[in-house]
Amino acid sequence: MSPEARLRELICDLAKSMFDRGLTGGSTGNISARTEDGGLLVSPTGTSFGRLDPARLSRFDATGQLIDGDAPTKEMPLHSAFYDTRSTAGAVVHLHSCHAVAWSLMPDADADNFLPPLTPYAIMKLGKVAMLPFFRPGDPAMGAAVRGLAGKRSAVMLANHGPVVAGKDVEAACNAIEELEDTARLAIMMRGYRARGLTPAQVTDLVTHFNVEWDD
Repeated sequence: MSPEARLRELICDLAKSMFDRGLTGGSTGNISARTEDGGLLVSPTGTSFGRLDPARLSRFDATGQLIDGDAPTKEMPLHSAFYDTRSTAGAVVHLHSCHAVAWSLMPDADADNFLPPLTPYAIMKLGKVAMLPFFRPGDPAMGAAVRGLAGKRSAVMLANHGPVVAGKDVEAACNAIEELEDTARLAIMMRGYRARGLTPAQVTDLVTHFNVEWDD
């Protein structure tokens, strides 16, 4: 099996795993990954993460031209913004995961640092998550908003919509977005309690020890 064939299978396997565990439902969510030749494989528009076909993934060449497969997700401007501003991005995944969306609805959600520091893993895998305002799905302005971050964030939360994460490869991106959802779920569970989160000194230690991107 060629590297591209393996990548096609991996994208579909990871997407189905997230679908089966309720991290995104129906035909929501989209995923993309860099190919060895600098192109992209992208989930097609209107498809379900539970039923992606490796042979029908949208295939772009290194110049950004669609050369094979079905029409891509309407959120391509969002994906392109991450690839164009983050040289380390090898994959991008976007979900409509419920707890992350719920946390974005809270009036005190921090737009600069969306996730509260409850566990080390979200900090290690995501860095500081920015929350962007609401945009109509498919609006190119979402991509412009990501570009406005100048590559300083690997993850954003689209308010009232869902998280988007860029990773070094498709497994890393999927692991990180699951960590985002888990942390949002913990935040919802602990809301109203006097939860003991990480201290600023503990956050700083994690950022320093694991060389985490942390835009102050």
